[in-house]
Amino acid sequence: MKAIGLLKYLPIENEESLFDLELERPIPNGKDLLVKINAISINPVDTKVRSPKEQIEKEPKIIGWDASGVVVEVGEDCKLFKPGDEVFYAGSITRPGTYCEYHLVDERIVGRKPKTISHAEAAALPLTAITAWEALFERLLIDATNKEENQLKSVLIIGGAGGVGSIAIQLAKWAGLKVITTASREETVSWVKNFGADYVINHHKSLKEQLLPIQLEQVDYILCLNNTDHYWENMADLIKPQGKICSIVENKQPLDLNLLKSKSVTFVWEFMFTRSMFHTEDMKNQHLLLNRISELIDEGHIKTTLNNKLAPINAATIRKAHSLVENGTTIGKIVVEGF
Repeated sequence: MKAIGLLKYLPIENEESLFDLELERPIPNGKDLLVKINAISINPVDTKVRSPKEQIEKEPKIIGWDASGVVVEVGEDCKLFKPGDEVFYAGSITRPGTYCEYHLVDERIVGRKPKTISHAEAAALPLTAITAWEALFERLLIDATNKEENQLKSVLIIGGAGGVGSIAIQLAKWAGLKVITTASREETVSWVKNFGADYVINHHKSLKEQLLPIQLEQVDYILCLNNTDHYWENMADLIKPQGKICSIVENKQPLDLNLLKSKSVTFVWEFMFTRSMFHTEDMKNQHLLLNRISELIDEGHIKTTLNNKLAPINAATIRKAHSLVENGTTIGKIVVEGF
């Protein structure tokens, strides 16, 4: 089968950073599905894993996580899917990735692809949708069923125009929350408003001063999707007493948790690979979660965040996609489709 791999961790401009190769088609066992890949999307985690370092692999390493495709074979313990099923998922960071024609994935982290959108549109969703869902409803403990009460509450999403932010805005609005998000460029402001943001503030200016005109001195929830260190003091200041803050971005400097103490504020991390990495008892929740996302897509409550589609799936195209992500100005998601 065709695949794209790496041996050395090099700058993306180097043609050896990702290269085309042929591998044996894998065979599924246990709870694994063998999926024929139709489309993949490129996430910041892809570029972080591939980023330059001294390590050299003995065998080609296949990275990549988001995918949409069709089940062609199933392991003997599979109960959720059968050959011919269309699926989408984000894979596991501890296993070979989706930059390949055929991919093995545990069925417990796989969802049924939405019926109303293409494989390319579906591939844009899994990693960011899982992250946004877990952050809002499992880490911040927002009750999506209590829409009437949620209308009295607010969430600040720092970094709304990226992949996770674009989904988080939609899910927060679906849950009934007042959504404030950050964006600074004309095109990103337009993007987040299109997905339902009630208010947009500029992250290059004082966040607190920009909340005052909309009669919000503090917010009930904060979801940080960009530079936890930089926004830490701002978040501590803006969160309501007994509020909750969630971040997906690792800190580089120690965080002063004492800033949260007097308000009894909760701070929690979100890492969507936790369940698959540690094979948690509730690992199947990601299957159920993705099925719910699929329903929300088909029912018209949320929509794909695909914004740039490239083809075909080969080393040259994926290097181009990595370069675009590393540029730091990506809006929505970049998808590569078709071998």
